[in-house]
Amino acid sequence: MSANVLPTLLIGLAGAGGTLLRYWLGLATARWSQALPWGTIMINVTGSFAIAFFGTLTAASGRLPVSETGRLVFMVGLCGGYTTFSSFSLQTLDLLRNGTPARALLNIGLSVTLCMASVTAGYMAAQAINTGHPGRH
Repeated sequence: MSANVLPTLLIGLAGAGGTLLRYWLGLATARWSQALPWGTIMINVTGSFAIAFFGTLTAASGRLPVSETGRLVFMVGLCGGYTTFSSFSLQTLDLLRNGTPARALLNIGLSVTLCMASVTAGYMAAQAINTGHPGRH
């Protein structure tokens, strides 16, 4: 068995756990309001906090250092399954902390712009496929 198999399985299991947490929180917040996607907002905010808190506390220089595998399980697996926005937020913070605010702004601008373009393209492609489909209302 390869040395990478166990970490890969642990990351995958943590990702599944993060996905379930996201689903349950979405259900819990669905009744608040339909005006805004409160579940997604809560998930993105709490995920961003969690990845930065854990990442800072468990770094080699942190108060509670954790193995690289442990960090990957939590940060890539759990937080990645919970929200990819947490990774985006941490990477943007790292760009700011490393003294490259222009790159941080570029990361924000490109991420929002390209993701909006991509979601629009995906929607339009699916709508084109749906057009004329007998089950379409």
